[in-house]
Amino acid sequence: MNTITPFLWFDDNVENAVELYTAVFPAARVTNVAHYGEAGPGTPGSILTATIEIDGQEIILLNGGPGHPFTEAISLSVRADTQDEIDSLWEQLTANGGQPGQCGWLTDPFGLSWQIVPPILGELMSDPDPEKAGRTMQAMLQMTKLDIAGLQRAHDGA
Repeated sequence: MNTITPFLWFDDNVENAVELYTAVFPAARVTNVAHYGEAGPGTPGSILTATIEIDGQEIILLNGGPGHPFTEAISLSVRADTQDEIDSLWEQLTANGGQPGQCGWLTDPFGLSWQIVPPILGELMSDPDPEKAGRTMQAMLQMTKLDIAGLQRAHDGA
């Protein structure tokens, strides 16, 4: 069976990324670490790759060095069922140099884009009533961190 695993290129700061991600996501764990050997190109003994698993999703982090920064063309989407979850993830991932973005997007201190999304957003935006779905979309477009109550109020026309 084929599997798809995100493989992310970091600028020689994989250890810091692993620390952040395993702190932010309680179910995260490191499953493998490989180190550079004498053949390089990194410093012998330094981390080449770290494989982490976050809520069952394997992600490989490469200590590749400068030259390939992240862009918003790729993001990791995180389901957050409650406003408390949204607030906590948002705070932790934007701390220490991360940046808020629009419509539930943010970049973490390493420049990786994340979407912190409650499942209710999809439900409200797919409402068969185009006015309700449209009001939800307009509300979302005005937000940085998503506000579940605000999305629901817009949907309901309140």
